[in-house]
Amino acid sequence: MANNNVTGSPLEKTSLASLDQRLAMAKRCSREGVKAGAKAAVLAGIATAIPTLASARMLPWARTNFNHSAQALIISTVAGAAYFIVADKTVLATARRNSFKQVHNTEA
Repeated sequence: MANNNVTGSPLEKTSLASLDQRLAMAKRCSREGVKAGAKAAVLAGIATAIPTLASARMLPWARTNFNHSAQALIISTVAGAAYFIVADKTVLATARRNSFKQVHNTEA
């Protein structure tokens, strides 16, 4: 069978450049998602830790039922959920924004 791929063709160079550009955009999207998710996790952790720790010390029911593991589980669950939700929404929004930019750039 004959090999139809020509290594020096302009079409191949264009597609490799396009692939590199898409890979760079994907990395940028994921990096922005990680940053936004980390910020959200810190804020959610703090916002959850204060009332959880305060209630475990002040309320009699919480004092008897919330040991240290339960407190840590509550705080880490909220922080983890905030991270994944915000990171996912940020990645999708950034990808959508880049997709619209790419469509508008190809039309011009």
